[in-house]
Amino acid sequence: MRLDEYMQRILGIDPGLRVTGFGVIETEEGKLRYVTSGVIKTASAKQSPAGEPETEALPARLKVILDGLFEVIASYQPTQVAIEKVFVNVNPQSTLLLGQARGAAISAAVIRQLPVAEYTALQVKQSVVGNGHAQKEQVQEMVKRLLKLPATPSPDSADALACAICHAHGGQGLGAYATTGFRVRNGRLI
Repeated sequence: MRLDEYMQRILGIDPGLRVTGFGVIETEEGKLRYVTSGVIKTASAKQSPAGEPETEALPARLKVILDGLFEVIASYQPTQVAIEKVFVNVNPQSTLLLGQARGAAISAAVIRQLPVAEYTALQVKQSVVGNGHAQKEQVQEMVKRLLKLPATPSPDSADALACAICHAHGGQGLGAYATTGFRVRNGRLI
């Protein structure tokens, strides 16, 4: 499928070592259209005695993420990629592992020569819900409404679609209303 210069197809990615969410949308003249979404699941990690995922399975899990995203990119031909930035967790080991999953996702995009934009969870939630501290359920509901979906997407798919929507809105979206004289409360204009 060939996209014209006014249409963009954006792949949003919510990286995770166990579950990586993805969502593809199209944007044309400010209108959003849902294309697809889903998750890439890696094999369940063995737990170390300390409760952490064992790293010996890590290379295989990263390959699953990389191959899964290669398949999504080949099937849906996005023109841009938006990915959520890693936040520093209370557990530094978990943050490092998540960073590696994110690295695999970014690698999939750059190997296929796609531009990558990065957004914090706060930016994504502000853009989609209008509240940077929104709950997952609020993000899922707003993604459903904005893309006119018949059902609520899974949390990982919703986060990936929200990242793509954030990118389509230039990282501002509903949050832009708050600076133009309107007030936003709980993700709704008042």
